[in-house]
Amino acid sequence: MRVVLSGYYGFGNLGDEALLEVIVAQIRSRFPAVAINVLSSAPAETVKTYGVQATPRWSARAVREAIAQADLVISGGGGLLQSATSARSAFYYASILREAVKQKRRSMIFAQSIGPLDVLGRFIVKRMCKGVDRATVRDARSVQLLKSLLPGTPVEQTADPVFLYDLPVDDVDLQAEGLGSEPYAIISVRKIAALKEGTAAIVHAVDNLYERHGIRSAFLPLGGASDAEVSTNIIRACSSAPMLLPECSLARAAAIIRGAHVVIGMRLHALILSARFAVPFLAIPYDPKVSSLCDDLAYPLEPLWTPGQGAPGNTQIDALVGRLVEERPHLSTFLAAAVEPVRASAARNFEVLGELLGEP
Repeated sequence: MRVVLSGYYGFGNLGDEALLEVIVAQIRSRFPAVAINVLSSAPAETVKTYGVQATPRWSARAVREAIAQADLVISGGGGLLQSATSARSAFYYASILREAVKQKRRSMIFAQSIGPLDVLGRFIVKRMCKGVDRATVRDARSVQLLKSLLPGTPVEQTADPVFLYDLPVDDVDLQAEGLGSEPYAIISVRKIAALKEGTAAIVHAVDNLYERHGIRSAFLPLGGASDAEVSTNIIRACSSAPMLLPECSLARAAAIIRGAHVVIGMRLHALILSARFAVPFLAIPYDPKVSSLCDDLAYPLEPLWTPGQGAPGNTQIDALVGRLVEERPHLSTFLAAAVEPVRASAARNFEVLGELLGEP
């Protein structure tokens, strides 16, 4: 059996590479006879890292040939069918599914968050994804949206596959990163247009963690150079001298997050790994998928700052950071319990995949 996997792979974004690592590992564990072909922006690197076949994602001919040889085409995981970046993104990923349907290959929208979609984006998904066999999505909002656009496709809510991530046996030396001897906070930010209005809130929270609670912060750039640039700009505005950590592997990033006292995060997968390892966090929901994660976990702390709603006052930030630190044991226990059913939902993605493959 051959599977083609389409996603934002080969771009060096740690969250998407985490998805790929978990998906490949789960498919190999559950369906060892299945061959995996990843549509990648860096095929040679993808082959080297994951030991899979890889096809250059921008070569239309190579992609068509890969789909022609596939038994199942998977689109996901991640936030692929959205037009917030541009309609081009939705068009590209929908065109992969359209080609699979055209070639009469089984197809699946896999562990995605759908949207935001403007009028053109909705039209693209409705027209080009018609005929997809199954769909699993990461949140209730995506269920409703996708059902409205693809009424002929069975859609069910699952969870992000990264909730299934387990750290390798080998321990990561946190001391080598300048961490581990004292409590530390991990901060994960990314570039967005509205960040200017929220920078002061992040700076105040970081300085508050150190000045009132003795917790120094370290910025972890999960999205590569772009995240590092944004992090550096915020660090320069802080009085508490937070660190900027280097880009690193998924295993190292996960170990760093697991060892953190608390996390402040914009990146979805920074928050997923926080929840996975029961590390309390404050979210910055720059995208509906982050809000949906907090809603699905029924997480009790409000966001640090929500883009588009104005920056919170310092008194509000102080109170929220105080709760994060002082209620840490309770929040950790809460997350440990909340994540267990979510991990079962994440596993459901692969059960649906197995049904499409004809496996028991």
